[in-house]
Amino acid sequence: MAAVTFASVSRRFPGATRNAVDDLSIEIADGEFLVLVGPSGCGKTTTLRMLAGLDPVDDGRILIGDDEVTNVAPKDRDIAMVFQNYALYPHLTVEQNMGFGLKTRGVSKAERNEKVREAAKLLDLEPLLHRRPSELSGGQRQRVAMGRAIVREPQVFLMDEPLSNLDAKLRVQTRAQIASLQRRLGTTTVYVTHDQTEAMTMGTRIAVLNEGKLQQLGTPQELYDRPVNEFVASFIGTPAMNLWTENGERVGIRAEDLRLTNEGGIPARVTLVEELGSDGYLFCSGEIAGEEIQLVARVDGRDHPQIGDEVRLEANRQRLHRFRLDDGTRLN
Repeated sequence: MAAVTFASVSRRFPGATRNAVDDLSIEIADGEFLVLVGPSGCGKTTTLRMLAGLDPVDDGRILIGDDEVTNVAPKDRDIAMVFQNYALYPHLTVEQNMGFGLKTRGVSKAERNEKVREAAKLLDLEPLLHRRPSELSGGQRQRVAMGRAIVREPQVFLMDEPLSNLDAKLRVQTRAQIASLQRRLGTTTVYVTHDQTEAMTMGTRIAVLNEGKLQQLGTPQELYDRPVNEFVASFIGTPAMNLWTENGERVGIRAEDLRLTNEGGIPARVTLVEELGSDGYLFCSGEIAGEEIQLVARVDGRDHPQIGDEVRLEANRQRLHRFRLDDGTRLN
C-alpha cells in the first residue's frame, strides 16, 4: 500500500484547444478511497490512465509512495486496474482468469492457488471457480475482475467506471460490496465514475473535475454542504441544487431546505411529482423578481400536492448558498 501524489500534472492531446487535464495537484493518503467524478470529457479517465502509465504526462510528476513513476512502464508501477468491460479471457475459467496475472509473473502454481482461493472466499466466488465468463452474470464477472486485481496485492487499485454495465439494483449492491471490501483490504484506491451518487456513497474523499480542472476536493459532506462554486453545487446532489438570480447574485438552495408554507414564500405551480415512497419531490415552476424559475422541493411521500396545484415554497434562509454571477465562485 502507498500514498499517491499528482504534482501539477497536465495532459494535452494533439490538436486540442485546451488541456485534457490541467495543472492537477492531489495528494491521496495511504489506504484512502478517492473518487474522481465529473461529466463526460472532464479529464477523470485521462487522470486514471496517467496514473496507470497508459497515457503520458506532458507536465508535472506522479508519485506512488516515495517513488516517482511519471515515466515508469505500467507493468513496473505495482498497480492493478479494474475496467468497465471486465476484460476477462472467455476461454479461461474463473480460477484461471483470477490467477493469470500471477502466472505471467512466474508465481508458483501452489502460491497462485492459495491466493486465488483466498480472494474467491473474500468475494464469495468459491462455487464459481470452474465456470467460464459466459456462464456468469454481470455482477459475478465484475467480482472476478476484482478478484484478479486483489490476488496481485498491488500498492494501488485503479477502477474505471467498473459498475456502468450493471443494472440499477445490482449497481447499488455491488458498490456497497466494493466499498466494504476496500475498507477491509486497506488498499489505496482511485475510482472513476460519472455518477455523483456513486461518488457520494463510496468515496472517503471526492475530487470533482470539469474541463480538465480540479473544482473541489473534499469529503462527500463538504462537497454537499459547502460547494466552492456553482458547478459543484449543481453537479453534486440528487436532485440538483435549485439556483436562481437575486440582487445581482446567484442563489442556491437544496430541495430539502424548501418547505411548503401557507403564507409568504415563493408562489409556484406543481408541474411534476416524483414519488419515492417515504419521500417525494415536487417539481415546480415559480417566479422570483419577475424571473420564471424551476424549483424542486422534497416533501412527505404520502401527503403532498398534485400536478397543477398552486403552492408556496419557503426557503430556509440559514441554508442558502450564494455565488458570484460572473465566475460562479462561492460568496458566503
